[in-house]
Amino acid sequence: MKTAVIALTRGGKELAEKICRLQPDCFLDSRDLPVFTKMADLWQEVDALICIMAAGIAVRGLANLCQDKKKDPCVLVLDEKGRFVISLLSGHLGGGNRLATDIARVLGGQAVITTASDVTGHTALDLWAEKNSLLVESKMKLTAMSAKLVNEGQLQFFSEYEYKSLPHDFQPVFTPEDADILVTDRDYPGCQALILRPCTLMVGLGCNRGTRREDFKTAVDELCQNEGLARNAIYGFASIDLKNDEQGLLDFAFAEGLSLRFYNKEQLNAVQGVSSSAAVLAATGAKGVAEPAAVLGAETDLGPGQLIVRKRKWKDVTAAVAIRQIRLSA
Repeated sequence: MKTAVIALTRGGKELAEKICRLQPDCFLDSRDLPVFTKMADLWQEVDALICIMAAGIAVRGLANLCQDKKKDPCVLVLDEKGRFVISLLSGHLGGGNRLATDIARVLGGQAVITTASDVTGHTALDLWAEKNSLLVESKMKLTAMSAKLVNEGQLQFFSEYEYKSLPHDFQPVFTPEDADILVTDRDYPGCQALILRPCTLMVGLGCNRGTRREDFKTAVDELCQNEGLARNAIYGFASIDLKNDEQGLLDFAFAEGLSLRFYNKEQLNAVQGVSSSAAVLAATGAKGVAEPAAVLGAETDLGPGQLIVRKRKWKDVTAAVAIRQIRLSA
């Protein structure tokens, strides 16, 4: 964690130097510049900003800099004696609470943590989602469910995926309709639960030569819509290596910001339980492309991918979907 310290007084600078000796990758900004200018300059350059000054000064300096807790650095505010270490900004995802606790310990001070889940001992939903590589679909629902957890002590939990353990305040339920938190790759229009998306869907693609990027997008969009799959649960695409120069396919994967994997005919032919096509075999040497490519692309250390949508055909595109195994934990 790259950390910058800004101090205003002589005592504050002495404390800053002590923190920099104790904290890895930490430096004191000693430039002769106004404090607000320093904050603005450092904002995009560091992971953590430690302000040894009055909290009011720090708040005024940060007011126009804050954008998103996923992007903003964490901010701590300390008095020049190091008696109180306040986690002011990005306490969870930014690591501010943990950093405040660590610094208070070595200084012999008191960490000041105000996030409700930390104070009450409940699960921080954003951190749990991040730990399990789950995409939070709605920030508003994340806030609402975090408040409900603090107020009621537990949340009803449903997952379509295996879990070896759950947080102590998650209560498993048997249907998604009863859930406060829903881990799924399916679309649930109008669902009131906090939906957390595991990126688990691998789409296998076959195509005619010269297929346009737009045709791939249409096929994948329609496939997800028809099968009730969440578009943002896709984590990659796969095809035969003969298509590794197919410009429309390359452009499509690039525009989606997702990986594109290629497999040779021997690898594709080794996959069992998939559809075969005499025409595809004659053209490529592989008995199929979309289905086995999807299965291979979804393989993980936990096991092979599972084909959940067999190949669908459009004019120039064939697509299939496999799902990779994941295992949630507390």
